[in-house]
Amino acid sequence: MPLDPVATAGLATREVRSGSRDGAPTRITVARRRYPTDQADLWDAVTNADRIPRWFLPISGDLRVSGRYQLEGNAGGVIEQCEEPESFAVTWEYGDMLSWLEVTLTPEGDRTTRLELAHEAHVDPGMWQQFGPGAVGVGWDLGLLGLGMHLESGEPVDPELAVTFPVSPEGIEFVRTAAAGWAEAAVKDGDESDAAHEAAERTVAFYTVPPEAAPGD
Repeated sequence: MPLDPVATAGLATREVRSGSRDGAPTRITVARRRYPTDQADLWDAVTNADRIPRWFLPISGDLRVSGRYQLEGNAGGVIEQCEEPESFAVTWEYGDMLSWLEVTLTPEGDRTTRLELAHEAHVDPGMWQQFGPGAVGVGWDLGLLGLGMHLESGEPVDPELAVTFPVSPEGIEFVRTAAAGWAEAAVKDGDESDAAHEAAERTVAFYTVPPEAAPGD
């Protein structure tokens, strides 16, 4: 992939916030990135069932408010809110884990749109201590990278690339830079610095293990 991994990871800004739902504490990972396209085009890229697979995953279901969606081999959930072309909110259900995702698009000039993705979850303390926000955040960094590639070329991203990129030298550097950014965001929200960066290193190891080297293979 012909990119500067550090500069590309730097296209996104990262924030971690503490919140609550139903009286229980949550952590919110927030990623923001600007794309060189108008709001209508970016909205279509992130909501059109025919276009989402070109940069993310095949999607099925009833893509309207109160309908259920399912991403192939990944999460599904309920579409809770949709304000075209500004924002949508969905539940993010993976196995027995429930979290919440909100995407907001904000025009910045004629051909630039800022995307903000906020993923909120009730966090298991042990899981957070082990991986920190990067467990979720780096996955979204890779998704937003694919979105940028699709918008730049107009073509689908090669699915094989999604598998091989994180274990390539450029991909490892991208993941390392992104994970460090999430660690810094966690520290700003109150996490202890050494623990946050140690968790980031474990996140890097998780994302950059070649498939054939995964435990149990």
